[in-house]
Amino acid sequence: MAPPAGKIRPGRYLSFFVLIVVALYSLVFFTGDREPTPKLGIDLQGGTRVTLTARTPDGQAPSAEQLEQARQIIETRVNGIGVSGAEVVLDGNNVVITVPGEEGEQAKNLGRTAKLGFRTVLNAQQVQQPGQNQQNQQGGQDQQQQQGGQPGQPGAGGQNSGDAQNGSAGQGGDTGAAQSPQGGGGSQPQGDGGDGGSGDADAGSASNGPQSEEEIAQEIERAKQERQNPALMPKPGDQAGAAAAQQAQQQAMAGLTCNPNDPLVGNDDPNRPLVTCNEDGTEKYVLGPVFLEGTEIENSSASFQPQQGGWVVNLQFKGKGSETWADYTSQNVGQSAAFVLDSRVVSAPRIDSAIPNGQTQISGEFTEAEAQNLADILQYGSLPLSFESSDATTVSPTLGLASLEAGLIAGAIGIALVFVYCLVYYRMLGVLTVLSLALSAVIVYGVLVLLGRWIGFTLDLAGVAGFIIAIGITADSFVVYFERLKDEMRDGKSFRSAVPRAWSRARRTILASDAIMFLCAGVLYALAVGEVRGFAFTLGMSTVLDLIVVFLVTHPLVAMVSKSKKLSSPTLSGLGAVQRLGKQRRGGVHISATKGA
Repeated sequence: MAPPAGKIRPGRYLSFFVLIVVALYSLVFFTGDREPTPKLGIDLQGGTRVTLTARTPDGQAPSAEQLEQARQIIETRVNGIGVSGAEVVLDGNNVVITVPGEEGEQAKNLGRTAKLGFRTVLNAQQVQQPGQNQQNQQGGQDQQQQQGGQPGQPGAGGQNSGDAQNGSAGQGGDTGAAQSPQGGGGSQPQGDGGDGGSGDADAGSASNGPQSEEEIAQEIERAKQERQNPALMPKPGDQAGAAAAQQAQQQAMAGLTCNPNDPLVGNDDPNRPLVTCNEDGTEKYVLGPVFLEGTEIENSSASFQPQQGGWVVNLQFKGKGSETWADYTSQNVGQSAAFVLDSRVVSAPRIDSAIPNGQTQISGEFTEAEAQNLADILQYGSLPLSFESSDATTVSPTLGLASLEAGLIAGAIGIALVFVYCLVYYRMLGVLTVLSLALSAVIVYGVLVLLGRWIGFTLDLAGVAGFIIAIGITADSFVVYFERLKDEMRDGKSFRSAVPRAWSRARRTILASDAIMFLCAGVLYALAVGEVRGFAFTLGMSTVLDLIVVFLVTHPLVAMVSKSKKLSSPTLSGLGAVQRLGKQRRGGVHISATKGA
């Protein structure tokens, strides 16, 4: 049996609600380093839409299984690097990534993590930069002549290129030489003249006009023959072969142009040596075959080391990969190993010591963004396909702001109509409805801000629509409660005594209705994709917040009004008609009982 109205303590409910609001906005204003505003989706604030076109080594169309696997891996990377509110969908042989806000550059890099491997550095040289004088060129040649060893051998060649690398690798907290931004100390062959050579292996990739699949396949095969010639790597102990390999290496690097449109991107043979450049085109490398696949990386993260005063990248290999890496580092201390992504060197640290447990640290003059980018590249594995960014479109926020304004106007009109209806039909109870909706909006805003910070939730136009519909759901809970209250008063109960009885009955209906709505929103969220999920999320969240407001605000306020003689007066409360009807019914029952006696 429901307790009488006198047993209800509305102050406790309201105090608990106030405590929730205070705690919520304490988190909003005193945590995080961003403004206390919700994050908006691409349709409201603009962003970037990147189209990645899949490529296969033989030039054939990729299979549906490969495309779906690539889409799932890219979507995992999107979530892993904190790019929020993004969509990753398939469009034919393309993967389309849509990223809101200012995170478009991250989206452009997501598809480039196609094939990652570790190769031994056999030789390296600095690319001649425009404006560099002849004296610098001669200095590079003199330095090459002074260095001993067999450049064609993994050991000697790696040592020769050690100074030309961009960092060092050590175990745990051990760090090596600082990063060399210019990568100096590399050899400069005569007649190279920088990156210009006559035998450019990838000049064809810069040709104008679209290429057929057959032309692409031929270009890839030609690049492999010129830049993955087995003669670039001599057999151990073959002195004559080492000299010939050194000459072949110099010729290959001389004929290489660091062209961003490299036909070998993602298509190089891991079992052959490779002549390539680093990502910014300032270094040329001759690399040995892949001795460790990127799929053997278990974890990669960027961290700041106060002792070194800089950012480092921490690597942890899997079991088999850890054994391979331990054997390699123990045999190549002082040499360099290149991390090759899509046939390009992203880092080539020097090995300072043997690393037996697979915990490796890459140090250098990294900025935070550079360290995090390298960690992301190493972390998220390999794609089954290689991709090229065929289209990157910036979506203007102008249309989004207009859409947001239209959505807010529609929401304001909906709220205004609800307010007018409640005030005319329910009067004082309508005022409580308005106040409850306002407090609900306060909670919703704070939750949106925190969700944007904690899980990267972004509010899009579909989400705004979900909130507009939620206004009707919340108002419906009030109507159920108030109509139950009227039913009790029609049966002859006073306003004060009708409140607990009406709440007991209305509560079950409200819980059942909101449970069904929440279940529908959950199913829609699980099955839908894209913006529809945003609609389902906001709808489900509003349903939960509706219960908080009804239980902790609306019901206690109605109980407080019922105890006030002034506020519960028939004229002010809007319950005069049902009170009169209840008195008539109650009076009729009393007279009939008297006559019967």
